[in-house]
Amino acid sequence: MSEFARFSTLSFDCYGTLIDWESGIAHALRPWATRNSLDWDDEDLIAAHARFETIVQQEHPDSPYPQILAEVMRRIGHASGREVTQEDAAEYGHSVAQWPAFPDSADALQALSERYRLVILSNVDRASFAASNDRLKVEFDLIVTAEDVGSYKPDPANFAAMFAALAEIDVPAGEVLHVAESLYHDHEPAQQLGMPSVWIHRRHSKVGQGATAIPTATVNPTWRFESMADFAAAALS
Repeated sequence: MSEFARFSTLSFDCYGTLIDWESGIAHALRPWATRNSLDWDDEDLIAAHARFETIVQQEHPDSPYPQILAEVMRRIGHASGREVTQEDAAEYGHSVAQWPAFPDSADALQALSERYRLVILSNVDRASFAASNDRLKVEFDLIVTAEDVGSYKPDPANFAAMFAALAEIDVPAGEVLHVAESLYHDHEPAQQLGMPSVWIHRRHSKVGQGATAIPTATVNPTWRFESMADFAAAALS
């Protein structure tokens, strides 16, 4: 019997796990960087985003994600000594709809949906996620966003809101397995809650933290895979 057989429900982070937000971030920032003669590669652009996103989310936990992204871009501009126009900030704020899915996400989710309930626990707003959901091509049983909760992961309130919503559809907390890329946003709070988790280590071939902040403690996810395809194969064996 599969070691995942005791779970009925998989909760997913979306951005970084199912949607390739680092490619999306770099692609969205590239035209502005080029116009402003910033000789930054994709990793530089991603790191610039990471430098400010968590700070802005902590300062404005009830702001919708497009406003978070817009403010992140303004701070990138200020730190680099480059102008960020109102149009620049607004375009970046609404860029999530263009962020691509990882090539294996839709097929893996479709296969997993045959055995498990699928849940999204994401640090975005409903409208932004709706565009991403179209790329993922699966119907989720439950969607909980930062907009719904009024805070951003790793705030435990986001996990609490998910568990409360799952209880309403008779899913016990002990049957839920969390699947995510970010150690900081997802695995650290899951570990603090005693929740088993699967690390989809999308950056396994790269150095650094990418678009995410550094965890505040040592984090040990329960399982680790390098792709959603590998995880789906194991979870369905």
